Formats: sequence, structure tokens, C-alpha cells
Amino acid sequence: MFEILHFRDSDKIIKQKKMVKDIQTTLQYIDDVLSGAIYKRELFRQALDEMDWRHNGTLNILEGRRYMYKGFKNNVAIEGNFAVYEYILEGLLRLQIGFDKGLLEAGILILTSKRSENSPYGSTSKMVKEEIELLYPTISLPVSIALFDLGDPEIFEDEGGEPETFEEVGGTEHGSVPVSADEQGEPEEVA
Repeated sequence: MFEILHFRDSDKIIKQKKMVKDIQTTLQYIDDVLSGAIYKRELFRQALDEMDWRHNGTLNILEGRRYMYKGFKNNVAIEGNFAVYEYILEGLLRLQIGFDKGLLEAGILILTSKRSENSPYGSTSKMVKEEIELLYPTISLPVSIALFDLGDPEIFEDEGGEPETFEEVGGTEHGSVPVSADEQGEPEEVA
């Protein structure tokens, strides 16, 4: 499930470029592929590749450096991170650089909508709106922000049992599962 928020007429630019359906289809495909997934980073790249966001134009942000957008098509770049909401700052900065250099006309930033239940800031969409206003004029590009709720990762028991979340088996929200010293085995000696 996802929600899209548009800022500084990004929706008009996307409509003018005739990319509304393309972007909506891409975001829905990302949601379908990543919902309940354990390893999101590579699946995210594969989904963008399959939707032709990694073949059009250059993905490079700075010439001569390895900084790259997750996707780029028709002068619109996609950036994103599903691990932490706080990526909003880095993602916006990366998009702003491309906008200032004339490489893109608008950006799409994909973020997780999941935050701590104890957060005093209200809903994620309300927080995004406030932060976009606070970051102006430093961040001034037309940007659409897609907030995703991909649910908890599911793992399945070997015996064909019911799905479990990482938290149920003692893991963390980032996919780490503790392994006891007995189960880790002895390190191999290198000759």
C-alpha cells in the first residue's frame, strides 16, 4: 500500500510529460514485488529495471563519481529507501543536485511510511509536508514523495507451517536474526 504526495507542481510536470500511468504502474509494481519481502534493495532495483527506469538516460548524479539514482526516465529521477524514513534528507539532496545541474525536471522519492508508534510528530504524510516546507529554499525541486507500507517480512517454516515474521523468531525490523555461538560453527583457518 502506498500514498503519493506532490510538491511544487511535480504532478503537473508528470502529467505534461505523459508519465502519470507509467509512474502509477511502476509504484504499484514495486508495491506488489516488495510487500512482505525480506531483501528489498535488490528487488527494488529489479522492479525498476523491469519497468525500464534503469535504461533511459544516465543514472549518474555526479560525473566521474559512482553516485547513482535508483531510476531515471524522461528527465524524471527516482530515489528511495525502504529501511528508514530519515532517508528523506539524503534522497531530496540527491534529487536536488540533479535538478540544479539541469539533469532532471522532477524527482520521485520513495520512502517507508513506517515509523515508531511513539513518534510525537503525527502521521508520516503530515511530517513529510512539514519537512518539505522547512527545507525550502535549500530543497526547491518539484518532487513527488511515495510513502510505502510494505508490511512485515514473512518467513516460512521448513515443515510448511504458518508464516512468521522476523520479530516472532527474535529478529529485528531490519531482517537480522540472532544466531547462537553454538550454531555459528568454528571459523575455518586460512592457509
